[in-house]
Order: sequence, then structure tokens, then C-alpha cells
Amino acid sequence: MAQIPNLQNGPINFTPLRDQSQKELLTILKNIRGKKCLVIDPKLGGSLSLIVQTSLLKEHGAELHHLNADPIETTCSKVVYLVQTQLHLMKFISSHIHNDTSKGLQREYFVYFVPRRAVACEKLLEDEKVHNLLTIGEFPLYVLPLDEDVLSFELDLSYKECLTDGDTTSLWHIAKAIHKLEFSFGLIPNVRAKGKASVRVADMLNRMQAEEPVNSTDMGVPEINTLIILDRELDMVTPMCSQLTYEGLMDEFLHINNGAVEIDASIMGANQQDGKKMKVPLNSTDKLFRETRDLNFEVVVQVLRQKATSMKQDYTEMTTTNQTVSELKDFVKKLNSLPEMTRHINLAQHLSTLTSKPSFLGRLDMEHTIVEAESYDICFEYIEEMIHKQEPFVNVLRLLILLSVTNAGLPKRNFDYLRREILHSYGFEHIATLNNLEKAGLVKKQEGKSNWLMIKRALQLVVEDTDTTNPKDVSYVFSGYAPLSIRLIQHAIRSGWRPLEEILKLLPGTHTESKRSAFAKSPSFDILPGGLRMDKVEDGRRALVLVVFIGGVTFAEISALRFLSSQEGMAYDIIIGTTKIINGNTLIETFMEKLG
Repeated sequence: MAQIPNLQNGPINFTPLRDQSQKELLTILKNIRGKKCLVIDPKLGGSLSLIVQTSLLKEHGAELHHLNADPIETTCSKVVYLVQTQLHLMKFISSHIHNDTSKGLQREYFVYFVPRRAVACEKLLEDEKVHNLLTIGEFPLYVLPLDEDVLSFELDLSYKECLTDGDTTSLWHIAKAIHKLEFSFGLIPNVRAKGKASVRVADMLNRMQAEEPVNSTDMGVPEINTLIILDRELDMVTPMCSQLTYEGLMDEFLHINNGAVEIDASIMGANQQDGKKMKVPLNSTDKLFRETRDLNFEVVVQVLRQKATSMKQDYTEMTTTNQTVSELKDFVKKLNSLPEMTRHINLAQHLSTLTSKPSFLGRLDMEHTIVEAESYDICFEYIEEMIHKQEPFVNVLRLLILLSVTNAGLPKRNFDYLRREILHSYGFEHIATLNNLEKAGLVKKQEGKSNWLMIKRALQLVVEDTDTTNPKDVSYVFSGYAPLSIRLIQHAIRSGWRPLEEILKLLPGTHTESKRSAFAKSPSFDILPGGLRMDKVEDGRRALVLVVFIGGVTFAEISALRFLSSQEGMAYDIIIGTTKIINGNTLIETFMEKLG
């Protein structure tokens, strides 16, 4: 099964975006004649696999290598590096060139930065005395379609860079990515932003439109009616909770990377015992996954059971009665879905084992207690015990962040005590991580009164007796907690920010709501109730809302947005843009740093 997803059945067809990126990459290779060694930044490997098949790169004369510190072993006289703008990668490139020079090897070197070149990187190449040996270019990959309704800007570190390092370069990239989308799908008439970073991106977008305008009159009705931009910082509760949808759980335990998981072949029913890994693609091309990915995991097990039972019945009928040719044909058609069935039964069985462990259930229970904000002492003692038992450091940090965020920090006494215990238990080299988290405001000393209870009540974030089988509300994705981010989006789409003013003031950062200048005088592009109407695109499709998360989005939130979009009476489809798909662990890992 191909890892490259089919993008044609989504609310908007992203295929042209992917084709454009593929064409740009192949043009780079075509322009460097003959055989070449293509050395890829390991972080980009997964992204490229969603744009172009390896076989196509090889057809264009590329011999593939991953970039690391080891010298390149190749007979090619041309070496092409495809890299993100990270300084440590420049050191690898420099050492490769020095190594070749010391052996008297004559080669041509090319460096293509993704998505654009950076002064700091080129400065380092100059300091290493290799800049003059390089031909430098750019591969402008700003937007990567992960699936038919999800786009990634592939900026893993943007949240940490903005909050801890004060580096806002990624915000320019996000604005550039959205502006690039507008060239394909038309100028977006309505923009709503909440959070410091989001408001800046909205401003940059207007500046880019002034400098390099998308012509709104040529394009007819814009395909995307409204853009909603949110900072991850507004809602750090959601990513710290364990996701309970099928895809969310799979990401929590197996880590989905660019639409695939890598797991032991033995889990997938293979007979190998040698720990061989196997890549399993997960995207909407797989019909069964498309049907189950957004369901609460409890329900997925039931769905798979029903499907297996019905297949068994069909088989029994086949073997015990005389079938007509068309009945045989139907049965064979059903058999075609057998590999998908087997794949998901194996995955679900593996997840069931992991989710029934007492450690997971205990943590889930504690998350709910913290979100309810009822008993601070019980939560504090639970985290203290985790530290003393030396449970995985990242698990401790997840609950600690959750406790700190919902309480506007920890009382100074508790803060100092837990910090000391963590360093004793896990090692003093983790002080850098704790400092990063404090700087980002994720684990800090309490300064004022927490407004979490007020926000929780006003937005109905905790929903009693959530029906996970036939959900009526987005809270099914966490079995009873409705993500704060999604509640904000529900309101933003339904009635804009105005009715929410008081709540928005309790959350970090400013908020803006604007109509782009080209549409300022045209009421027909207004959005939703209160006398405003949502325009359908000409061919009868529903209008589109693009929701962008700065700092990452979880699979559970994506599922909640798909659920919203599928509700009766909902006037629009939703597509999602994000700096990266994250879960609590992967987000915390960007802050982790060891001294020395």
C-alpha cells in the first residue's frame, strides 16, 4: 500500500500543491546533469516520501544517502545536500568536504536549503572555508499535504523557538505558507486570530498581500472563506492529556511519523522474531482506517469485531450453499479488504494490551482529576510518587505541566520541592529542560489566581456521561473532556470572537478579526449567523474554513474538527494547517536539553 496519500477526495483538492513540490524537486535534480549522490537531512526523509516515490528520484540519477557525521561513501562526482537550516547539519557538510579534500577527491557540491536559505548557516559554511566550493539554492517546500484535509508546515521546533528562544522566524514561514495557498485557492476573505503569534502571522499575511498581491478579482469566489489562526499556548491542557481516538492512541504509543508507523513485524503477525521493523502506512487511502481513525478506541474494537463476524458468516454461507456468479463476485470483492482488516486487527490488539496496563489507566485517571481541578493535593502527591519511582521523565513532565497550567503555576514551596526531587531522581543535567519549561511558562511558580475553573465552566469543557459510541459532542475524543482549542473554533465559526470577548481576555495573547481589504465592502463573503450568510462555492460544495495551529495540533483535535464538520446543520467543511502534528511527548521533547 502506498504511503503517498490520495488527496482527491478531500474538501479541497491538494494534489496540485503536491505536484508543484514534486516538480520543483525533480527540476533541481534535472539541472544537475548525470549521476549524483543526493544526501538528505534525516528530518526531511519522511516529508519527501509524501511527495515523491524513491524510484522517481533514482530515475533522475540520484543515489540516496542520509546526512550524518560519517563521510559519504560514493563514486559520484556530484554531491547534492537537501537540508533544513540547522547549524549542526552545516558542520556535517563541512566535515564531508574537508574529508574529500584531504583524500584528493574532486567533486562538485550543491546545497539546497528547505524551504529557504539562512544567513547563519551560510556564515558557518564560510567560517569552515567551504562556502566558495558550494553551489547554493532553495527547495521552497512550505506546505506538505499529510492527508486530504491536513497540511503541515513541517516546523517541529516553532513552539519552543517562539516561547523559549524568542526566535520568531517560523512565523514568517507560516505566513508564507498560507500566502502560497492563497495563490492556489484565492484570497481568504475573513481572518480571525487569537494569541500573540497568531496575530503576528495575520499581520504578516496582510503585508505579504500588499507586497505580492493575490488578485482577488481573477479568481472568482475564493475557495477558502475563513482562516482561523490559534496559538498552541492558548491550550496546553489538550496536548498533555492522553488522546483516546484510534489514530491519537496510535500516535501516543507508536508515534505516527508522516502518515506511517514503524513497528515490530511480529506485532503485524509476521513470523520473524529478530526484531525486524515494518512500516505501516496510515492515511485515508486505507478505507477501513478512514472509517475508524476518528472514533474513540473503545468503539473501534467493536467495529472490527462486527466486520470480522460478518466476513465469517459470508464465508460459512459460501461453503454451505450454492451461490450465483454475482454472489461469488460480491464475496471476492469483500475478500479484497481482508489485508486491511488483518492490519487493523493486529494494531488494535497491540493497542488494547497497552491501554489495559494499570500504569496507563492510573495516569488517565489522574489527568481527569487535574482537568476537573478538584483535588490539588492528590495530584501533587501522585506526581511526587512518580518521581520517586523514576517513571519515564516525559510522563512526569506531562502531568506536571497539566497541573501547572490549570493552577496558574505551582505554589513556590511545591515548585522548589518538585524541581529538587526531579534533579535528584533523574540527574542534574535536566536543569536545562526545567529552565526551558519555566521560560515557556509551562512549569512555573504561581503568581496569581488560576482562571481555569472559569474557562472550564464557561466553555463546558468537562462533559458528564459522554457517549463515545454515538457521540453528540467533541468531548468523545478524550472520553469526557472537550478540547479548549476546539471549543474556541466552534465559537469562532459560529459567531466570531465578539460573544467570547470576556473568555478570550482570560487566555494568553490578543485577538483580531478582520475582513481582507478586497472584500471589505462585500457583505456576501460574511460568515454565518446573525444575519450573516455563509456562501457556497459555485459548484454547490460547502464553504471552507482553514484552521491553523501555531505550535502543533494533536490527532484527537483533528478528529474533533472532522466530527464538527460532519454534524447535521453544519454549513462548512474544515481543513487544518499546522506547524507539526504533535502529542504531549513529542511537544515536551522539543524543550528537552541536557547540560553538557
